[in-house]
Amino acid sequence: MADFGRLSVHGVGMLGAAPAEYDAYWQTLGLGRVSLVDDQLRDPALVPLVARRGYVVDTVFHLFRTPEALDAVLDAAAAIGARCVYMLTGGRDGLTWEQAAERFCDAVAPCRDHARKVGVALAIENASALYADIHIAHSLRDTATLAEMADLDVVVDLFHCWAEADLTALVERVLPRTQSIQLSDYVLGDRSLPARAVPGDGAIPIERFVRHAIEHGYRHGFDLELIGPRIDREGPLDAARRACVTVAAMLTRIG
Repeated sequence: MADFGRLSVHGVGMLGAAPAEYDAYWQTLGLGRVSLVDDQLRDPALVPLVARRGYVVDTVFHLFRTPEALDAVLDAAAAIGARCVYMLTGGRDGLTWEQAAERFCDAVAPCRDHARKVGVALAIENASALYADIHIAHSLRDTATLAEMADLDVVVDLFHCWAEADLTALVERVLPRTQSIQLSDYVLGDRSLPARAVPGDGAIPIERFVRHAIEHGYRHGFDLELIGPRIDREGPLDAARRACVTVAAMLTRIG
């Protein structure tokens, strides 16, 4: 049987489900590591479920709006034993990138200190410029720059950076801060957003990227973010099962 020990499937694909549905999904896939969206932490049935099953909550997503809201998510994440909270930063609101970055750094600084106090890593991720209304870091290079400015960690979403120039050097730059790597694939020519595919179905050189990260010291998990029309057509559970098997096989080959 494949070892899924370093894998999680992102909870964004099950928003609105009840904890019992999450549990059935995770159990069917054979996952012990899970990732969540902050709204899912508000369900009072989730904490006892995680404790009873012994799930490891690897990451929790949060859209940064105010320091107070982020502090509340950090507290909830600490209570459930989550390892990392990662964010989109909020948009520019007419500012230059540099002005928006400085504003974000100033706003998030107290939360960074609170995260360290409660023992939860705090990170930002790279995301497409299609999300410019809620984020400012649209390349891995900009994400690295912002993380260094704010003294935060990083979650690398390969889907949004695989085509960037000099990616291997960028990966080496961010690896000391990298708390999670998100994996999915892209089929060339697909315009049906969010356009994600099961790893192995598209053009992203996932195994080469993962091998490079591991060989340069990456030791955390791989989160499978599977959303979009292709995933819906196959069925989220079947797509997630194939993705887990495919990536686990990659990890076995890499060793």
